[in-house]
Amino acid sequence: MHEHPDAPISKKAKYNWIPDFVYGGIDGAVTTFAVVAGVEGASLSVGIILILGFANLFADGFSMSIGKYLSDKSQKEQFEKIRDIEFRHLIEKPERERQEVEEIMALYGFKGKDLKRATEIITSNPEGWVDIMMRREFNMTQENVDPIKGGIATFIAFVCIGFIPLMAYLFKPAFGLSDSHTFIATCISTLTALFAVGAIKSRFSVRNWIVSGLETALIGGLAASIAYFIGLLLKTLVG
Repeated sequence: MHEHPDAPISKKAKYNWIPDFVYGGIDGAVTTFAVVAGVEGASLSVGIILILGFANLFADGFSMSIGKYLSDKSQKEQFEKIRDIEFRHLIEKPERERQEVEEIMALYGFKGKDLKRATEIITSNPEGWVDIMMRREFNMTQENVDPIKGGIATFIAFVCIGFIPLMAYLFKPAFGLSDSHTFIATCISTLTALFAVGAIKSRFSVRNWIVSGLETALIGGLAASIAYFIGLLLKTLVG
């Protein structure tokens, strides 16, 4: 038997950044929108909105991207560590590992000569052998993750989509908007962006894109409403 401890179980697919971008964008829009709504509820100035909004945008975006990076890195390291152990077991305990494969194949309904043949086929390929063991013993598969790219995609999405709730306030003088119209414009643009991102999110599930978009917009609206009324309450208590 020849072993390939450093060989991949399967050909690595190209990293798909869209899921990380979608979830980073949703979080960025919701949290920044909540900050804006909370400050509006407290009837504070546009300057305060921009200061708190941008501080949250970059600090929270950085925090989320680092969390994504560390999570993916930990997941990847755990997978590789257990995979290395399984490859070592093929060398140290080949008969025991072969017996485990036979037991797994029996669970799939193989019997007699078919069971022996299926076991022989699987154990003739170290990569496939280890793959079967990891799936059945540890419920682990090789995920298509890239910690660095995932962290970058999350940060960019958080900042880009999270900037939308601040746009109306940043360009308020140029458009000559009143305070109430500025907040209304912010609500419309942010909820529209959340709907669009939620619709894109449906690509990774079986949900209808309209339902997914409305659900995401509703979550953002609820978060902003809670923040608005908390700001209003604190204003009443403090004032």
